[in-house]
Amino acid sequence: MSAKPLLATDRAALILQLVPYLIGKGEVSVAEAADAFEVTPEQMREMVEKLTVIGLPGDGGFWQMANDLFDIDWDLLDEQGIISITNSVGLERTPRLTAREAAALLAGLQLAASLPGVGDSGVVQGLLAKLARGASAAPADVIVAPDAVDDVRVRVAEALRHGVAVSFTYHAPDHEPTTRTVDPVKVHIAGGQWYLQGWCHLREAMRTFHLERVSDVRLTDIPIAHGSDAVPDLFEPSETDAVAEVRYRATIATLLADFLDRATVTGDGEFRDARLRVADERSLKRLAARHGGDVEILAPESARRAAAAWAEAGLAQYR
Repeated sequence: MSAKPLLATDRAALILQLVPYLIGKGEVSVAEAADAFEVTPEQMREMVEKLTVIGLPGDGGFWQMANDLFDIDWDLLDEQGIISITNSVGLERTPRLTAREAAALLAGLQLAASLPGVGDSGVVQGLLAKLARGASAAPADVIVAPDAVDDVRVRVAEALRHGVAVSFTYHAPDHEPTTRTVDPVKVHIAGGQWYLQGWCHLREAMRTFHLERVSDVRLTDIPIAHGSDAVPDLFEPSETDAVAEVRYRATIATLLADFLDRATVTGDGEFRDARLRVADERSLKRLAARHGGDVEILAPESARRAAAAWAEAGLAQYR
């Protein structure tokens, strides 16, 4: 490799990457390190030598003690061309996560591990163990178990492993339950809700199913035939979807991002109007209930009635 001058900024960036690389390697030849960083052996040796004048600042930031500087095995470098760091300063003093921070990250990883195809790889389990070890104190035990969908999720994971379709009862809003046979493709979490996407044998098309409306899940002996088919975005509208209009407070726009992504939004005051397509306009009752007072369903009238009836039924539970 022909030598090309290294700018000071480039050299500094390379040295920042070089230190963890060398520590991870333990011992590595100058030629191998140079090849990994796409520099010449001469440039690599120069950077390694410069490490020995880098370290922790002393009192006032102007000087260091010997143990506060990086050091290398000079004999090994001169005689065999091998780089070996003998003193790595400060890297063992990395800040550690608090027990609360570790618990929060563990909760997120456990939720990710529950997704079919994610938790089976072993990567997430390794990260969970590292986080638990890296906390400054033992993190609180965190269990993320969405009971309402857990059985469905487990069955879907089994179906994906065995390459077979699943069959279940689906309770669509305000419709009679139907039996669906589906080639599962993906499981999503959006807005705290779980969804299954797959090829529905009944509709002969890709469909999205809210897992809280799924029950009696069982594996079939039907091989998955549409597992590689293109899957639409989770909330992507279709021509058969209903058109709805909602009014929402501008300050909660970020909470409605999944709904507003493809909506037509008008207005510039405290409230905004959005026109959007939804697979079932009656499903908007959940949106209105979740953001009571900040979201109003304007149209269609059937969606307004469904939201009012749902709210009244919920209120009746307290009487």
